Amino acid sequence: MSGPRECLIVGARVATPDGVLENGWIWLRDGKIAGLGGYEGSDSIPAEAANAVRVEGAGGWVLPGFIDMHVHGGAGHDFMDADAEELRTITRFHGRHGTTGMLATSMTSPREDLTRVLERVSRFIAGGMPYARLLGVHIEGPFVSLKWKGAQNPAYILPPQPEWLEGWVRDYPGLIRQQTLAPETEGALAYIEQLNAAGAVAACGHTDATYEEILKAADHGLRHAVHTFNAMRPYHHREPGTVGAVLTDPRIMAEVIADGHHVHPAGIKMLVAAKGSDGVILITDAMAAAGMPDGEYEIGGLPVVMAAGVARLKDGGSLAGSTLTMIDAFRFMVREVGVPIPAASKMASANPARQLGLDGEIGTLAADKRADVLLLDEGLELRGVWVGGERILEG
Repeated sequence: MSGPRECLIVGARVATPDGVLENGWIWLRDGKIAGLGGYEGSDSIPAEAANAVRVEGAGGWVLPGFIDMHVHGGAGHDFMDADAEELRTITRFHGRHGTTGMLATSMTSPREDLTRVLERVSRFIAGGMPYARLLGVHIEGPFVSLKWKGAQNPAYILPPQPEWLEGWVRDYPGLIRQQTLAPETEGALAYIEQLNAAGAVAACGHTDATYEEILKAADHGLRHAVHTFNAMRPYHHREPGTVGAVLTDPRIMAEVIADGHHVHPAGIKMLVAAKGSDGVILITDAMAAAGMPDGEYEIGGLPVVMAAGVARLKDGGSLAGSTLTMIDAFRFMVREVGVPIPAASKMASANPARQLGLDGEIGTLAADKRADVLLLDEGLELRGVWVGGERILEG
């Protein structure tokens, strides 16, 4: 990791909540955004920024850092069993691909294994994070549907266990940011309310819920859908299913894995048309094989084979997470789906920040926010990544 505590990026298109600053500048100082503006407007670079290290934007883009709410690992390691050094490896890998904040995501596993994830992540956060920051934990399962288990281990699937959550919230307050469950299971509605009371996002996924069951769950506080279209009851014109409810209920934010394997570009276009740019969240669902060569891996205790960059369960061939990075998901949305760059940026940064209740700190480029910043060239290649004002990628 290298970089000054103060730098000034100039001559780029700066994406802000109020629009794009053409030929703009942004000043990073002491871990925060100290200012930003455009040369052609009334703004001017403050005199105090004269000593900042100058970085030429060369007509590229300055965007807020990406926030990945659903990621299992990368660079050969999995959050389920990663020690501190392996957590640094995972966060370094994803950080160098544009992710500045992420949720360490678990798999369907025994209670004690999930508790160990919380313990390791808690210690790692307390010890300081030099690369992409872990913003908390996303517990995926184990309260999901056997029918739509995907790569979740069926040996550990069971109904919601309120006492588990009580213990976790007591011992690791604020650490659980999200949990994925099947809302149709016995006790799920009360559990969704429990998640909301704990300040965690209640998400549907790996679910056989009907349209009506999803709407009822939303009445109880469900507000998120993981990897939309995948591992959930599909749309039918006489029973819209989970997908139909996610597409039409504005209370539910919709994740999507934009890698061209999990969802056809036309399906993503349909999702964006239904939800708008404010209702879609880009995620990777990346597993340990992300950034690694083809071969045999494991997820949730199940063997996986990666061929041509696509990870599938060895038994049955179901897709097993992805090998995606956030910069590739962003580029796919722009190039293959046709989403404008500012809208794709919103899906990768502002929307997840808002869903996590962190939009006052991160997710957009504004004065006094944390300096989690990306510099892309005109071809959308990453040329710089700053996390808290520290440059972790220089290109």
